[in-house]
Formats: sequence, structure tokens, C-alpha cells
Amino acid sequence: MSTPTLRVAVVGAGPAGIYAADILSKTDLDVSIDLFERLPAPFGLVRYGVAPDHPRIKQIIVALHKVLERGDIRLLANVDYGTDLKLDDLRQFYDAVIFSTGSIRDAALPIPGIDLDGSYGAADFVSWYDGHPDVPRTWPLEAQHVAVLGAGNVALDVARILAKHADDLLPTEVPANVYELLKASPVTDVHVFARRGPAQVKFSPLELRELGHVPDVDVIVYPEDFEFDEGSMAAIHSSNQTKQVVKTLTDWTLKEPEELTASRRIHLHFLHKPVEVLGEDGKVVGLRTERTALNGDGNVTGTGQTHDWAVQAVYRAVGYFGSPLVDIPFDDVAGVIPNREGRVVDVDGEHIPGVYATGWIKRGPVGLIGHTKSDASETIRHLGEDVAEGGDAFYTATDREPKAVDEFLAARGVDVITWTGWELLDAWERSLGEPHGRERVKVVPREHMVAISLGRDVPTV
Repeated sequence: MSTPTLRVAVVGAGPAGIYAADILSKTDLDVSIDLFERLPAPFGLVRYGVAPDHPRIKQIIVALHKVLERGDIRLLANVDYGTDLKLDDLRQFYDAVIFSTGSIRDAALPIPGIDLDGSYGAADFVSWYDGHPDVPRTWPLEAQHVAVLGAGNVALDVARILAKHADDLLPTEVPANVYELLKASPVTDVHVFARRGPAQVKFSPLELRELGHVPDVDVIVYPEDFEFDEGSMAAIHSSNQTKQVVKTLTDWTLKEPEELTASRRIHLHFLHKPVEVLGEDGKVVGLRTERTALNGDGNVTGTGQTHDWAVQAVYRAVGYFGSPLVDIPFDDVAGVIPNREGRVVDVDGEHIPGVYATGWIKRGPVGLIGHTKSDASETIRHLGEDVAEGGDAFYTATDREPKAVDEFLAARGVDVITWTGWELLDAWERSLGEPHGRERVKVVPREHMVAISLGRDVPTV
């Protein structure tokens, strides 16, 4: 008897899920792949996690688009795992399930006052300015002085978007509601705080250099924050990226005060550890930091010397964190699905047959696109090994026809959006941008996205 076509579901249509589906489609396996996405549009954090003024990074979508437009991987968007279907449902239709749901929550920063009104997570702010359909369309941009906590590219993105004049975002795909609120923002100063030194920050050289070219925004650094221990020098000599970052930062220390004439400023502070968000009447009124000192290996120790900064808002950009999934084990400390090289494991460390993970929900929110591809390759390699070892026993799905899952979702009243539906939304967004010389203007409300994708009348606002 011939082996049936392998049925595989991939849950999450961001880069990790699309790469996994693409790599799987190119194996020797006879495979049918369905790619599930809870949002009405694919591409995950490339669409909803990259700042609108970074179109270069958004070009990743072009490569992902080419994978899905081939037609051999089926997109089923606007389907929420855990609500519209669960693991037992997927097992009915698929022999294997790969979870690639990413990490979209903010990591915690357990300091006093972090829950005050005016203290925000960077991930939520990024979702707002990127037009994520599941976050409120408003944002309280009322602060003149703002603190951003973190030393990575997300912290730079948040600082840049807050400080940048809204009119300079008009050539991008920034949603209209985001533009209007940024236009009215009273912000003048954004302070970015890193607890370690200039040689330890995680900024990429290009992102950092771009910060220095934002119109009418000065970047200010403080010479007293520039300390280099033995570990710092080793990092500079061993990493060209670190060397470039330190050179850019050091060059900014040479600016004369009379050169700083912009109406808005981004201040980069090093060796400042946030220890408390200060409040009054339940609202943020300041930030207290402790001065740190490098201890020789690139790490820092607190000095006990504190400083209070008068700010009216605080954004923490200290990392992303995964979200638990129904019926799937979850590591509450690491924020990932427990796994061994992509094979999902139970509390006893045993592989759950036919269940896999890839991307940030597999390894945590670190690494770039290259890591995502190698992650997917590792997971797919193990899936292939398990198919070979399991033989006919691996093929566990009972309803193997693709239309079976379609009928199941239809019976539950789910408005499934296919690749054709995404193409309709894509064309609509491009048509909104075209009169203004923009590549696109994002449609934000979920009900509008769904209506456009399904060819229905768009609800009035």
C-alpha cells in the first residue's frame, strides 16, 4: 500500500512559519502544508514589529511573499489557535503540527512603579504604531520628556518614532491614526537608558547611524558615561559590529554644544540601571536610576549612587516574551515551548509525537533572520527523521482531505482568509497609498481587513 500524502499544519505565518513551510516543501517528502495565522494578514513581526520608517527591513516581506504566492503552501489566516481550533482538532486533520507563534509580549521588568499610569511596554507601543488590529487605535502621547529602558534596536526604534516629526513618516506606510497622534505629541526629549557601557549595547551599527540622520533631532551622549574595561576592549577588538557601534557613539561625544540646535533630542545614557519608576497620584513623574560601574568582564555592579530624572512616561524595551498556547507545554521562565532541537517535549522531557516548534517560541526572542532559517531547518530535519522512523504509524490524521478542515472551520463560523484574500487586502492598501506616492497605507481595524479580504462591503467608521 502506498504511503499517503503527509499532512502538516504550521501555526503562525511570520518568517519562522513561512521558512519552515518552505523548507519542508522542498524535502523529498510527499507533503501537503497548511499555514495558519490568527491575524487577517500574514508576515508576523515583519509587518507588525518593524518600524514604518525601516522599509529596507520590510523588504523581507518580498521574499516571504514569493514563497506563499507559489500556491503549494496554503494560507489559512484569521484562524485563532486555541479558540477556533485546538491541538486535538489539528490532529484530526494533520499528521504533524509545527508551532511558530513567536514572542509578542513584553518581558517583565520587576522594579517599583513599573505598573504606574504612563509606564508602557515597548512591544505594545510597536504594535500600535505598526497598525496591529488587536491593539487600541489610540495612544496617550502626552509626555514632553520620556524615558526608554533598553539597549537594543527596539529601544532605538521606540526612541526614534517618539522623537521623529510625524511629517517625516508620511512617505512610509504609517497608519493615518498613528500619524495624527504623533503629529500632536508634545515630546521634546527622549532619554534612552542602558545599564552597561557603550561596548555592551546591542544596537546594530546601521540602526545607530540612522539615528543620527533623523531631521531636526539631535543625538546627545555624555562623556562621563564612556567607560571601557578589559571586557569592553576585548569585545571591541573581537567584533567589527561592536567596533562600529563604539566609534559612532564616541564620534557623537565630539559634538560642540553650538552644533545641537534641533527642536527635539534623543539622549543616550550608559551605565544607568533603572531601579524605580517614580509616581504621584498614580501617574509617572520620574525615573530613578543607579549609576553602575564595569567590573572587568563587561558586566556591571551598582555603585549606590542614584539620580532622578523628570519624565512623564517610561517605555521598557527589555525584550520580548512568548505566550502560552492551549494544550501545549510552556516554560513560564524562558517564555518558550519546551523542546529539544524543535521536538516539543512534555513535563517528563519526552517528545510529544507529531508536535514541533520553530522560531522565537522555540529558542526565545534572539537572533535575526539567519537564525530563523537555521532554526526551521533543524526542526524540519527532525520531523523528517521522525517520519522515516515512524513509517506508516506516523500518518495519524483521520480526515486527510484539505477540504475537511475548511468545512470544520466553516461550521464554526470562522471567516478564513486565504492567499487570494491577502492579495485583495494588499492591493487595497497599495491603492490607498498610491495617490500620495506611498507604497501602501495599512488598513488597521480587523473588521475592515476581513471585509476587504473576503470581498464584502467595508464597514463605515
